[in-house]
Amino acid sequence: MSTLDTSVMNSSPLSGFYSWTDTLKGVFYGPGSVKTALPKLLNILGVKKALVVTGKSLYHKTDVVKRVEDILKEYNAWGGTFYEIGEHSPISGIRNGIKEYRQTGCDCIVAVGGGSPVDASKAILYNIQLEVGGKTPPQIAIPTTLSAAEYSIGAGFTNDEGVKVAVSSQDLAPSGIILDAELTLATPERLWLSTGIRALDHTVENLYRPLVSHPVKILCYAAMADLVKYLPLSKADPESVDVRQRLQIASWMSLWPMKLEKYSALGLSHALGHKLGARYSIPHGITSCLTLAPTVLLKSELASQEDKQALADSLFYLRVPSTGSLEGDVRGLSAIINELVIELGLKSTLSEYKVPKEDLVSIAGQALGNEEHPDVPRVVKLLEGLY
Repeated sequence: MSTLDTSVMNSSPLSGFYSWTDTLKGVFYGPGSVKTALPKLLNILGVKKALVVTGKSLYHKTDVVKRVEDILKEYNAWGGTFYEIGEHSPISGIRNGIKEYRQTGCDCIVAVGGGSPVDASKAILYNIQLEVGGKTPPQIAIPTTLSAAEYSIGAGFTNDEGVKVAVSSQDLAPSGIILDAELTLATPERLWLSTGIRALDHTVENLYRPLVSHPVKILCYAAMADLVKYLPLSKADPESVDVRQRLQIASWMSLWPMKLEKYSALGLSHALGHKLGARYSIPHGITSCLTLAPTVLLKSELASQEDKQALADSLFYLRVPSTGSLEGDVRGLSAIINELVIELGLKSTLSEYKVPKEDLVSIAGQALGNEEHPDVPRVVKLLEGLY
């Protein structure tokens, strides 16, 4: 999940493969939709009792989790609530979540919150299936950030050594997703906006991720345009539910549910983010704020002509004039991303998170697969620029 796949794969706008993720039964979206969508999904999935999995802040500081609990209780479907999920989904929380799931006799999970509860829920269900056998129990995801973890088949979590690792299975993608913008109003601004940059990271890296179908790439361009337009509007008017709903839909388009013939990491920005995040306690969204613009800049030098063209075409969808060259257009996209990060007040440095410079070769090597990779010096230079 977090190391780049270096194998060469054929791709073309005129041929390829697409399939929806195996598990997904439906995405319900709209302000207030949780009230009707959650009971519908319980019925569609044929489940009886749900464990709500969330984080401490969302549980203690907002009424979001209680609102979800109340709906489940109305249908006699609430089994309990587990809120020991920390940032980057530490393995200790996952182990305790497995115990809670068993003790409460639940047959599904309703994950409420950002990427950490969603990924932790996948890891909980993955391990339960390994131990019990049979089908993986289903998850319903109710995201309150824009990280888009609910659309993937992978689950990233932090092991006992503090290293971000992952499991993946076609059975891990949530079976139902509810995008209710009203539930995002309590999400802290920095978390909301930075996960929006995370979604932007998906749109960019899907343009050069192997085996992504052409229609999905077109969705990524549309998502990119909406993220660039509506993130500043959401910062200016954080109470606008309509803007928040548009951003949730853009996040969905940024990582459109798909079943790849071969699962792979998204790209270098994500690979670096996975190595930086858990190890140095940098939030998911902030890692994208750090790495995305410089990764695109590096792509203007290293990418294939096909990938440069895909990135350059972004300017058309962003309604920005071409510079007249592929490389210039890719550099222009990098500048747009960097300016957006600054406009949103999300500019950070590795110095702020006390990342030792002597770790940079190791970080670059882990992201690329090994320290002998020919691009390690360039990636180290990229990271040096983040101080």
